[in-house]
Amino acid sequence: MPSRVPSLRMLRSFFTDGSLDSLGTSEDARSKRHSTSDLSDVPFSAVRKEGWLHCKQILTKKGKAEDREDMLAWIKVIRENSKAEGEDPGFASQALINKKLNDYRKVSPAGTKPDSSPKGPRGLGIRAEFLKQTGTSAPRSPRQDAAITKDESSSQKAPWGINIMKKNKKSAPRAFGVRLEECQPAPDNKNVPLIVEACCKVVEDRGLEYMGIYRVPGNNAVVSSLQEQLNKGATEINLQDERWQDLNVISSLLKSFFRKLPEPLFTDDKYNDFIEANRIEDASERMRTLRKLIRDLPGHYYETLKFLVGHLKTIADHSEKNKMEPRNLALVFGPTLVRTSEDNMTDMVTHMPDRYKIVETLIQHSDWFFSDKEDKGEK
Repeated sequence: MPSRVPSLRMLRSFFTDGSLDSLGTSEDARSKRHSTSDLSDVPFSAVRKEGWLHCKQILTKKGKAEDREDMLAWIKVIRENSKAEGEDPGFASQALINKKLNDYRKVSPAGTKPDSSPKGPRGLGIRAEFLKQTGTSAPRSPRQDAAITKDESSSQKAPWGINIMKKNKKSAPRAFGVRLEECQPAPDNKNVPLIVEACCKVVEDRGLEYMGIYRVPGNNAVVSSLQEQLNKGATEINLQDERWQDLNVISSLLKSFFRKLPEPLFTDDKYNDFIEANRIEDASERMRTLRKLIRDLPGHYYETLKFLVGHLKTIADHSEKNKMEPRNLALVFGPTLVRTSEDNMTDMVTHMPDRYKIVETLIQHSDWFFSDKEDKGEK
């Protein structure tokens, strides 16, 4: 701490030109030594190497900070004098402190560290340490204040827990390429996908007498467009959409749905059982075995198969107009429904007649296969 506490005016003079011009006549005389004439004995090379301010402080006998602790003491005196004279300590002498700190950094010998304490925080300078001791904060620019205010308001409006909940919000069910139990369910039957019910309804309303229904493919671009829309998680289907007016597009959409099921309608684990059951020579035994296998299907698969076969039976009942008998419908839906998830060419060739025959049999005897009443002696 300096032995003599100067006034604010003297301190300002010290931080401005390195002198204390209000200490009296002796002080005025001493301050004159701060002119360039007093540096006449100093070689130019020394001035160039060490800097003007460094040489100027060497020649100044009074009013300079000798080391880091002395500098902090001068800054503290400025703060106290500013408060005594009614000035704002955060702004009145801030410019003087900043200027003197900059000068102090410039004249510090190269390679030396302001704080030699091994436990001190890295990068903590004189200004930061002083502000920490006095409990004051450095003035911020309006842009910094706005950024801090924005961060605080955003943290208040959107707590961390709510953000996590929003990110983990469950998305709406897809329609294509997912298991039946993961599809958006129909409103009237929770075990039947909404897309299956919608397609069958459109065909039955407008296509029962449409010749070649399910055999004529629809426009691929329109079918793909509808698939993308439904895969976004649509909970309702707008049947008034122009794309839903083309029967060939709707029939192709339904076939595409079953073709893209990761678990086929007849399920992978029961596929070989259905093929073997179809090859039973005794007709009655063959029918009972097929019926038992159908009843053993999981709930979603049984209900969807029941709904689809009933729809195909309705189409076949109008075969005089649409020319789609059970045999023709089996040729279309057999390879799509009766398959494995990893269908290979060998199975497709050797099992193709069985696939046709299974679907054709189900359409012809749909009431019996899916009736709740059981024949005497069964099971």
